[in-house]
Amino acid sequence: MPHAYDENLATNRYYDRHFGLDAAKILPGEYYVSEEGTLLVTVLGSCVAACIRDAEAGIGGMNHFMLPDDGGRDTIGNSARYGTYAMEVLINHLLKMGARRNRLEAKVFGGGAVLASLASSNVGERNAEFVLNFLKTEKIPVVAKDLLDSYPRKVYFFSNSGRVLVKKLHRVHNETLFNRERDYKARLADTPMAGDVELFV
Repeated sequence: MPHAYDENLATNRYYDRHFGLDAAKILPGEYYVSEEGTLLVTVLGSCVAACIRDAEAGIGGMNHFMLPDDGGRDTIGNSARYGTYAMEVLINHLLKMGARRNRLEAKVFGGGAVLASLASSNVGERNAEFVLNFLKTEKIPVVAKDLLDSYPRKVYFFSNSGRVLVKKLHRVHNETLFNRERDYKARLADTPMAGDVELFV
């Protein structure tokens, strides 16, 4: 199966014994698309994930992204290009695999104020606002959402049925999530924006 934009494609594949399914773990800055019913899994703090699918074609995908922290100076402009890129890469890949644009629907999650260093600049809030505005502009209906609040979430997206399970992580015993988001935030600040991706229509 050909994959577009391979540099952002999640590579962490495993078998989920609990659900009895092949699964892909989506890390910050990654996405994955499946037409084989792969379970897509991610853990979100301040980041957001969009789960988008074409129910008729049975094709679904998930991304995991954050707008770069610009100190609150720029709520829509340059920093939003990162979120736009993350959304367009996912949507274009869905369309390339046979999804139809007029049948796409979305479920969105995350944007929690879980890191003190990010909460002060409302990163989670900005991410949540961005993803809802983007989908509204692109006329992709949001059929479910769980955004904001102060806890991390583990999201399971069953890409063929569209079912989503969200586990609220009231206690995170290890620092993995926080370290991942901190590293991702630093990467965003240091990496110039790559060329824009145009949305297929």
